[in-house]
Amino acid sequence: MTTEEKIQKVIDEKITPALQTHGGNVTFENFDEETGILTVSLIGACGTCPYAQETLRMTVEAVIMEDVPEVKEVRRA
Repeated sequence: MTTEEKIQKVIDEKITPALQTHGGNVTFENFDEETGILTVSLIGACGTCPYAQETLRMTVEAVIMEDVPEVKEVRRA
């Protein structure tokens, strides 16, 4: 399984269900293998929420980095 496939699996199985309960979601945009930087988009309610940066850090980044150690940082597109 590639790193991108691992990331997408974590998004699909762990992050999307949690965010969808609040009317939002996250989409994979890009992963730079060299730097370990993952870029995602927050959509729906998460895209306009005043706490979007906190959601990105505490939910998306924390979960992905725990399960996919190749990811060193998560950024919003």
